[in-house]
Amino acid sequence: MIGMATTSLMEIRIGEPGNVLTIEMGGLTVDVPRSVGYFAGLAAAVGLGLIEPPLAVFIAAVPMFKALTNSALPKVVRTVGEVLEGAAKPVGSDAEGVVALQDQRDTDTTVVHLGAHPQRGQRQADSDSR
Repeated sequence: MIGMATTSLMEIRIGEPGNVLTIEMGGLTVDVPRSVGYFAGLAAAVGLGLIEPPLAVFIAAVPMFKALTNSALPKVVRTVGEVLEGAAKPVGSDAEGVVALQDQRDTDTTVVHLGAHPQRGQRQADSDSR
């Protein structure tokens, strides 16, 4: 049934390659075992005194920071998300996300062209005419 359209509000996927248990709700995807491990690991680190609670809260918010970079969001929100994601790099924000929004890829990207790039062969023709 993979790839089939669904009208479900929520899908629970069990046994997919690479993901034992995944829950999808609209555009939100939760990798359940990795999420439990992520947040339980943070709780254990705080409980054992390895990290302070404010740092644990910041680390717990990293998946939210990553969600703020979704291309369907306004540019201002994405910019803030990218700044927060950059700030989270020292605590491992490069890791694979365990909670993610599906990227809609529907953006109003603006391209700024800086000067004209000469066509192929044009440089040779220009230098031959000198």
